[in-house]
Amino acid sequence: MAAFSYAGSSLMFLIVCLTLAFLSPCHSDPDPLQDFCVADLDSKVLVNGFTCKPASTVTAQDFFFTGLAKQANTSANPFGANVTSANVLSFPGLNTLGLSMNRVDYAPGGLNIPHSHPRATELVLVLQGRLFVGFVSTGNLLFSKVVRPGEIFVIPKGLVHFQYNVGKGKALAITVFNSQQPGAVLLSPTLFGSKPTIPGEILAKAFQIDEQLVNDIKSKFGA
Repeated sequence: MAAFSYAGSSLMFLIVCLTLAFLSPCHSDPDPLQDFCVADLDSKVLVNGFTCKPASTVTAQDFFFTGLAKQANTSANPFGANVTSANVLSFPGLNTLGLSMNRVDYAPGGLNIPHSHPRATELVLVLQGRLFVGFVSTGNLLFSKVVRPGEIFVIPKGLVHFQYNVGKGKALAITVFNSQQPGAVLLSPTLFGSKPTIPGEILAKAFQIDEQLVNDIKSKFGA
C-alpha cells in the first residue's frame, strides 16, 4: 500500500508540474490562432492588437522589412542615440507573432536613456563598439556589464535599463523583444515632459531637490 501511495504521489506531482508548465507561457503575446494575421493598421476596429488584412490581399512583401539596414542619424536627439523600430506599427507582418526588433545606433558617448518596456523582455546583441548595459531590479540592485561585438545581455520584462556607448567610436546594437509592440517608458521625458505636466512640488519632493530645479529640467523637455 505504501508503494502505491508513493507512486500515486509521484504521478500527481508530475501532472501538477506539467500543468504549471503549460499554464506559464514563456512569451509575452498570446499565441496566434492562424498561420498569419498581417495587421490592418487602417482598421477602426479596436482589439488587443490589430485586426487582420484579408488573406487574399497578403503578399510576400508583408513579411519583409528593410528598415534596419540603414544607419540612423544619431545627431537627431541630444542623447546621441537613435532607435529604429521593427515592431507591428512599422512591420505589420509581425502582428500576433509575439516578437519585434530594434536597431540602435550610438554616437561616441551616446546614451539610450533609462527606460522600461512594460510588455516585453529584451535581448541586446552588440554588433559594433562597446556598450555599458545595465538594468535595476525591484530590489534596487544594478546588474551591468560592458558588452562587446557578438555578445548579448538580457533585460527582464518591465525593469528600468539603459545602454551607454563607452567605446571610442560609433556603436551598433540589435535588440530583440518577445512582443510585437513592447512599448517604451522613457523615464526623464515621462517624468519631466508629460502633458499635462506632473506638478513641480511632487517631483521636487520625489527627487529631494528644489522646485526651481524641477522647472529648469522641465524646460529642457518642452514642458
